[in-house]
Amino acid sequence: MMIKNNRATWLKGGCANCSAPPADQKRPVRFILIGPPGVGKGTQASLLAKHFGACHLSTGDVFRAAKSLKSCDRTPAMEEALQLMKQGALVGDSLVVRLVSERARCINCGGGFLLDGFPRTVAQAEAFDMMLKNEEVQLDAVISYELPVERIISRLAGRRTCFKCKAVFHIEGLSPKKERICDHCGGDLFQREDDKPETIRVRMEAYERSTRPLIDFYEKQGLLVHVECGDTPNETLQRSLVHLKTDIQPAEMHTRQEA
Repeated sequence: MMIKNNRATWLKGGCANCSAPPADQKRPVRFILIGPPGVGKGTQASLLAKHFGACHLSTGDVFRAAKSLKSCDRTPAMEEALQLMKQGALVGDSLVVRLVSERARCINCGGGFLLDGFPRTVAQAEAFDMMLKNEEVQLDAVISYELPVERIISRLAGRRTCFKCKAVFHIEGLSPKKERICDHCGGDLFQREDDKPETIRVRMEAYERSTRPLIDFYEKQGLLVHVECGDTPNETLQRSLVHLKTDIQPAEMHTRQEA
């Protein structure tokens, strides 16, 4: 019987244990994924995780999970981060680093990892380098997913979200059966403010300003791998695999099995 990994060690931190830790790999992969909104980074993380038998570790998932945890199950760092988010304040570098440090067991997992959403700044990257050194773990690559701005606008501007169930559609790639109506719950579909072309351009400019130093940081270390996104997720996956180290082999099994 195959048990799905609930990623409890990552999502809850502390002493929590995953329901099905990834099987130890002969050659576990350790990747960081970066890229602007709309390139499909999350989809690529899932595909690469399946290919290599590694875990997709997203800091965004940590913040989302923290909101649903009972106060007694939250670490002090999680509580502090949630309070800042409620106030509309940014979660600073040092606090983000603390949250990831609480999950050092995931960084040292024999199944490997794909880190998504961290680091976002050079300060976070430098702190993560120290964390890797302390755990005696070496990073394999930092994959930078890239796409021309106009194509990103086309992707995001076509998205429509359901008011009720929050399901996401696309006017070209995944259109609803009935125009402006959700296939799942019958709710009205709308275009989020973040998906409007003028907003996307502002977000892209902000991303470029904040991420360029990080790209330069990993470029100097010889870890950066540039991948131009294809027309389909599988095409982008194949491009990623071509650019990555050839000595890394796919995993034969992705999760532990229970008899």
